[in-house]
Amino acid sequence: MAERQEEVRAFILEHIEEHPTDIARLVQNEFSISRQAAHKYLRHLRDEGVLESSGHTNSTSYALVQTKQHLLFQLSPDLEEDVVWREQVAPSLRHLNSSARKIWHYAFTEMFNNAVDHSDGARLHVFITHSHTRTQIALLDDGVGIFKKIQRALSLEDQRHAVLELAKGKLTTDPSKHSGEGIFFTSRVLDEFAVMSGEVSYSHGSDSPEEDWVFEREEQSVGTTVVMELLNLTDRTLKEVFNMYASDEDLRFNKTVIPVELAKIGSDDLVSRSQAKRLLARVDKFKTVLLDFSNIDTIGQAFADQVFRVFQNEHPEIEIVPINTAPDVEKMIARAKAHTP
Repeated sequence: MAERQEEVRAFILEHIEEHPTDIARLVQNEFSISRQAAHKYLRHLRDEGVLESSGHTNSTSYALVQTKQHLLFQLSPDLEEDVVWREQVAPSLRHLNSSARKIWHYAFTEMFNNAVDHSDGARLHVFITHSHTRTQIALLDDGVGIFKKIQRALSLEDQRHAVLELAKGKLTTDPSKHSGEGIFFTSRVLDEFAVMSGEVSYSHGSDSPEEDWVFEREEQSVGTTVVMELLNLTDRTLKEVFNMYASDEDLRFNKTVIPVELAKIGSDDLVSRSQAKRLLARVDKFKTVLLDFSNIDTIGQAFADQVFRVFQNEHPEIEIVPINTAPDVEKMIARAKAHTP
């Protein structure tokens, strides 16, 4: 009996966000119980402070109860991320399991330190939001903006090109202090990771670990906003994520996945050598490069030739591996490789 009750509770918590108004009917159908029994489970969760409800009997809407915390910092070189974590953030995460706490420790301190060292801003807001199932931490600074800073540092034509460089990993505008690995690994240890700055928004989700998304924003924002989210009961570990991108025994970061779609601007097809060169910039820092062709239906001959013949001949020590390729893309890649001596 107790096992079934926990099964029903877990089902409700898993589906409540997508079914706020019809969750009772969903529970009825899933477990073949009465309408009254389904509502009894919902009332118990509400009485425990896990759910909140609104509306009348026939149109009740349920939602996970959230608690929120807001911290404000004046940015200065003396601001230490480990002290902030230990004294102000970690105490509010003590209820999480060990894996979640370790991931949050890594992710928060990396992103907080980035704001201190790179934002050129005056203030940093931190918002921590908890529900029974997940935790979200958002950092908002009033600095120059991460994509604009990368664009200037690398002399890029467009801020969207900065997103591509960020997605590759090993990117830093201050190599004397940073390895450039923080954002890359932070985006991959979390369930959801997003960066919004200027006219661009970049996100990465662990449900599709080889998919990154970039969006143009209608309104340009000042500074940088980083939003991170993780399920409270995660069993993911930092070690297993680091191992995914290590291609040798000493666990050095020598493997990356590059979303080829990020090399596009607007609706332009990938046809030119200049687009290929943009895609391959800085990949000589890696031993293995997975080129993810998701959402790419076709590529041009010059693009394929530059990647799979010219670059590969110049860098035989680098393994270039295309993944998620459409049939037309596979044909063009095969054609380029066929001309390789």
